[in-house]
Amino acid sequence: MFPFDVILFDVGGVLLTNGWDHRERAAVVELFHLDPAALEDHHAKAFEPWERGEISLDEYLDAVVFYEPRSFTHAEFFAAMCEQSRLLADGAMCILKELAASDKCMVGSLNNEARETHEFRVEKFGLRQHLKFTFTSCYLGIRKPDPQIYRRTLGILVKSAERSLFIDDRLENVAAAAAVGMKAIRFTGADALRRDLQSLEVL
Repeated sequence: MFPFDVILFDVGGVLLTNGWDHRERAAVVELFHLDPAALEDHHAKAFEPWERGEISLDEYLDAVVFYEPRSFTHAEFFAAMCEQSRLLADGAMCILKELAASDKCMVGSLNNEARETHEFRVEKFGLRQHLKFTFTSCYLGIRKPDPQIYRRTLGILVKSAERSLFIDDRLENVAAAAAVGMKAIRFTGADALRRDLQSLEVL
């Protein structure tokens, strides 16, 4: 019998680059000649509500960038944000495709991301072709590593933690998944993940 009923991948840091982490913000700050300290200060207050779906993209940008007049628009700034997304070098996309094609279990994602960047990235990189479902903080109203995000996801899927595998690059998220009873792997690269999955008889 296949060892898991469901395998959940994180997206940023496992399949793709992070959508709007400090490196991405620094690149866009430089492009628009903004004050990096000011943007980071405003971002720290508005980012988690945006990722939990409590505020919209425009509300986030108003709080973080457009609290004073700018020479560019919301749309131009968001386009620059989206341009930062790439396939992750040494990422797990090939492994995701292999697992999805095998059809031996349910394969999906569980990530922290705001709705607008999440929907752009899912469409841009064709993730719907390989993921049966996407669980995201903006829709669940909870962010990893809160244990409730894992419990709620498994509850919706009607799957047990013991028969579920979670893959994430952040140690705190992996530890939280393991604490609720899931098998959890910290992603450090495609080759290491392949070895881990082979040892679990997934590949």
